[in-house]
Amino acid sequence: MKQLTTLFCFLLTGAGLLAQGLLKGIVTDERGEALAGVTIYERGTSNGAVSLWDGSYAIRYSRQDAVIVFSYTGYALEEVKADGRTEVNVTLREGLIIEGLEIVGSRSLNRTVTQSPVPVDIIDIRQVTTTQGQLDVNQLLQYAAPSFNANRQTGADGADHTDPATLRGLGPDQTLVLVNGKRRHQSGLINIYGTRGRGNTGTDLNAIPAAAIERIEILRDGASAQYGSDAIAGVINIVLKESVDEFSGNINVGAHLAQDNPERSAFDGENVQLNGNYGFRIGQGGFINLTTDYWYRGHTNRFDPSLYRRQFGDAKGANFGTYFNASVPIGPKASVYAFGGLNSRKTDAYAWSRDAGSARNVDALYPNGFDPIIASDITDRSWSAGVRGALGEWNTDFNYSFGSNRFHYYGRETVNSSLEERSPTEFDDGGFQLQQQVTTLDFTRFFKSWLSGVNLAYGLEHRTENYQIFAGEEGSWKTYGPVPFITTDGDTVARPGGAQGFPGFAPSNEVNESRTNLAAYFDSELDFSPGFTLGAALRFENYSDFGSTLNGKLAARLRIADGLALRASASTGFRAPSLAQLHFNSIYTDFVSGVAVDKFLAKNNSPITRELGIEPLKEETSVNYGAGITFSRNAFSLTADFYHIEIENRIVLTGDFYNDDDQIGAILQALQVGSARFFANAINTTTNGLDIIASLSGRIGDDQRYALTLAGNWNDMSIDRVNTSRPLIGKEDSYLSNREKLFILASAPPLKGNLSFDYRARRWGANLRLTYFAALELEDYVGQIDKYDARTTVDLSLSFDFLPNLRWTIGGANLLNTYPTKQDQETEGGGLYDSVQMGFNGTFLFSRLGFRF
Repeated sequence: MKQLTTLFCFLLTGAGLLAQGLLKGIVTDERGEALAGVTIYERGTSNGAVSLWDGSYAIRYSRQDAVIVFSYTGYALEEVKADGRTEVNVTLREGLIIEGLEIVGSRSLNRTVTQSPVPVDIIDIRQVTTTQGQLDVNQLLQYAAPSFNANRQTGADGADHTDPATLRGLGPDQTLVLVNGKRRHQSGLINIYGTRGRGNTGTDLNAIPAAAIERIEILRDGASAQYGSDAIAGVINIVLKESVDEFSGNINVGAHLAQDNPERSAFDGENVQLNGNYGFRIGQGGFINLTTDYWYRGHTNRFDPSLYRRQFGDAKGANFGTYFNASVPIGPKASVYAFGGLNSRKTDAYAWSRDAGSARNVDALYPNGFDPIIASDITDRSWSAGVRGALGEWNTDFNYSFGSNRFHYYGRETVNSSLEERSPTEFDDGGFQLQQQVTTLDFTRFFKSWLSGVNLAYGLEHRTENYQIFAGEEGSWKTYGPVPFITTDGDTVARPGGAQGFPGFAPSNEVNESRTNLAAYFDSELDFSPGFTLGAALRFENYSDFGSTLNGKLAARLRIADGLALRASASTGFRAPSLAQLHFNSIYTDFVSGVAVDKFLAKNNSPITRELGIEPLKEETSVNYGAGITFSRNAFSLTADFYHIEIENRIVLTGDFYNDDDQIGAILQALQVGSARFFANAINTTTNGLDIIASLSGRIGDDQRYALTLAGNWNDMSIDRVNTSRPLIGKEDSYLSNREKLFILASAPPLKGNLSFDYRARRWGANLRLTYFAALELEDYVGQIDKYDARTTVDLSLSFDFLPNLRWTIGGANLLNTYPTKQDQETEGGGLYDSVQMGFNGTFLFSRLGFRF
């Protein structure tokens, strides 16, 4: 009884704290203009608010000595002590001059996102993770930004373990990722299978815990002239937390409805996530912010008796990540900073089933057949350090960054059939690793007296990259024999060697290749008047393995009325072939209509490609045009941006050349493989699209606020030309079949949009979101067109503040249990659905307990 009384008194005290005080006021910039959309929160609690169109705000606080934080992208953070007051007007200083961070897409420290001449999305991770059921960065962005697409794959080897993601329907490696404005390394994985990013590398965004992130900036415009290779589709900049004296964290649990899972009656794909973040003050104005995150995800299975696979669904995985972000002043105008982290992920993904009585099974070991597991151990390491400060009148930044992504495969519950009963059931399959080192020196200066303000920036960058493939144990790749096997038809065939599921890398596959890159850039932004801005950038790059490139960009913004502006940009861009595209090679197992075929992925400079007249890989080149309009009046804002992207010599993974080919058939037969494919600058594409974002926000009284947002992306890509060689005449369908073309064209839905409504009262909150995926088409293994009809998903979450620093949220993602259109078993992954639209897992129910102290 005493314990219950104590708990009751504690809750009453907490409820009283919820109503401790109300603070109102106006938020303006240094010119006195109202700022709408400023994030306002009480440190150490879940209490928060957003300023309205006239800059007004109202926030409840829990203590007389509460610290109220005002945060707005492009402005310096402002902290105010409540001290029992009821009204405080706040002025935010433009630019992040003290912090030294600029908005992505602009090197000006005096530019805000609303003044940017190119479209930039700002995603407040604090807000998104509070209201959404998605737990990883890829899936958070999938539903927060319509032009961003990511799907979990199955039966796609490495892509089951690292989700490929795209921007504006282009390749995963055509989007550059930055962390705190510094180039981040890519994954060592190159996607071979799956519905997205085939033949591309990409960046593993899920290696960065969402709990470590303050915001994510998505520049939806070509930016190679500003940031270098890979920025054809745009740039994603992840900004890490800098908060201090506050511990925040989440306990997340959830599961999918187990539709069609013969092993589970109610739920599968259980998720458990625990994370925490805390910042310490260091000296006068310094800080270190630390994050730890653990996330477990269980298998899902969407089985059907007609399938070739008994296990079709998400991989099981355990992910542990830790990150830090720090800065320490070393003088009145300089500071030393560093950030980075370590992420370890261990996953188990089911490969295609092996039946009893087949040459790929050893019946004595698996009398009922087996489902081999492709396991991985992925280690991602990164750190960045530098000195930032004033050198005369110039802001200077000297930085060194290191990144490494190591992908190690293991085979489990498998067999090397050529060893028969002597075969182990587990193998070390080897793997690959990518390392990157970047050194940069940047100078920026704002000339306030020139015109209405001129910002100039220039700098140098030196980058080295190293790519390695390391071999597995002998039994994972070797064929012992030949060992004969008699089929049910009475034919005699040889038992295949190597681990079933994922044949290991052999010593002949090993590579250790490096290259260097040197770049120089100049960037300028000129404010001819308060209403007209013109930006220009030029960047030169020289690669040790393919030569030089020069790219430029022009961008402009014109304010034509109060709250109404036009913006436009034109740029050239490029993407260097990745080291993985240049040097990856492997023998792997594919399934065509349920029949296993061993295939050879040849290096670009192999005898096979030379025989077919394939030229050495060269850089992709692009031309980007964009034009848009921005409108903001009172509580309503609208942006609409059209884009046109032409890319020549896109690098893709070709189709299959089989072992009966008149030119390379003998080579393939000697390798004992059924077909081969390779990387080539195979196509030219054109992409047209339109991004629209409209939002309306307001407040009802002092304690209720709402936000209504409509966002959409229309995307249309065409393949203008297939680049072939003379020896390929008559083999165009092998070089790039209609099936491969449709995978490229379906990298993004023709139309994707979401409508969201967010409501917040004193202690209650609700978020409702509808996401629309337009229809699309793919081709299956037997040449049939699989049509996926348009689908709409519904997400709903409800939250309640038990205490000012304790919030409980429950909800469901894809609450109506929507699935893509059901197909037959000839899909890419061997299930009834391809990995498209909202995916194949159905409803995800979740509960989250968030806390701040």
